[in-house]
Amino acid sequence: MNILLLVAHGSRREESNLEVESLSKKMLKFNSSQFDQVMPAFLEFASPSIPEAIEKCSEMGAQRVTVLPYFLSAGVHINRDIPDEVNKASQDFPDLEINVTNYFGSREEIAELLMKTAMEK
Repeated sequence: MNILLLVAHGSRREESNLEVESLSKKMLKFNSSQFDQVMPAFLEFASPSIPEAIEKCSEMGAQRVTVLPYFLSAGVHINRDIPDEVNKASQDFPDLEINVTNYFGSREEIAELLMKTAMEK
């Protein structure tokens, strides 16, 4: 079983966290059989945290977890915080293969998507 974790920052505003949860459900519709499940996880202010989500993946029987940072730029969360959280959690689950993808904002298509959004009325 391969599970995709969509990792967002997390917000004190619950509605924002629910948007990430909703997005993870929508993403599963685009799954090309690569992932068995898409789950949200949060760096702070919301649950599940990255370690909690990784633990849940292990309990569900996952062999692989792919961590997708839902961030626009390569700040401290991308370069330090998320890798640190994943490394700490991976020590508790040595049989679980955990990979961190590049962050969402690194995609070339972002410029086009932003322009499309700006042109909407």
